[in-house]
Amino acid sequence: MKYIEYADILENTEIENTIYRMTLVCPKIAKEAKAGQFVELYTGIGECLLPRPISINEIDAKNGRITIIYQTVGKGTQYFSTLKNNLKIMGSCGNGFSIDQNIKKSIVVGGGIGIPPLVELCKNIKGDIEIFLGAKTKPILIEKLSEFGKVYVSSDDGSYGFKGNVVELIESVKPEGEIIYSCGPKIMLRELSKWAEKNKIKAQVSLEERMACGIGACVGCAVKVKKDGDWQNLKVCKDGPVFMSDEVIWDD
Repeated sequence: MKYIEYADILENTEIENTIYRMTLVCPKIAKEAKAGQFVELYTGIGECLLPRPISINEIDAKNGRITIIYQTVGKGTQYFSTLKNNLKIMGSCGNGFSIDQNIKKSIVVGGGIGIPPLVELCKNIKGDIEIFLGAKTKPILIEKLSEFGKVYVSSDDGSYGFKGNVVELIESVKPEGEIIYSCGPKIMLRELSKWAEKNKIKAQVSLEERMACGIGACVGCAVKVKKDGDWQNLKVCKDGPVFMSDEVIWDD
């Protein structure tokens, strides 16, 4: 169920250059939220009328709080970075990760600003986890994710960890697991899907798309997916953002 709440802001701190962590008091949303879901943030500004979708980083249902991590890339997110209190949000939105607690070993993969939702995911996975993180330079949340499993790191420019993208890092390490959970840019997810298929590992991918409404009404985030031998257009905000990688038609 989705709720609209006017959330108190407990924290809104720049943790890296242009990347902010915000903790929100929103008891109804926190109670219902699951790993891999997102919330819609409203600016209330006419020129930035449409809400901005932000993945949930951590959930504290007991205290009615959620944490999000976002990057300032335009007027809307720049406005959020200035806020001290009272933000209108809607959530929790979308379908998150489907976590199988019987799996003994999982592979978790994140790229860029797709890394934050992996924290709540890892908190809910039982069994061993190997975590692979990639970014242009140093990925965020390395220390936090190290609490849940062994972390391997790559950077495109070689300034931190393995030089190359995160899929090249995975090909180098050759991890073994029963399932892959992942979030990041589409090109990363596409190449990871190929690696998963080649190695016969099921993979869940959380897609990053522009989602104007967050409820499936505007059809602005359609993705082509294979179902029952045919294909259909589904909505990332409503039917996703998490899909099985072998269902997504990547090269259409």
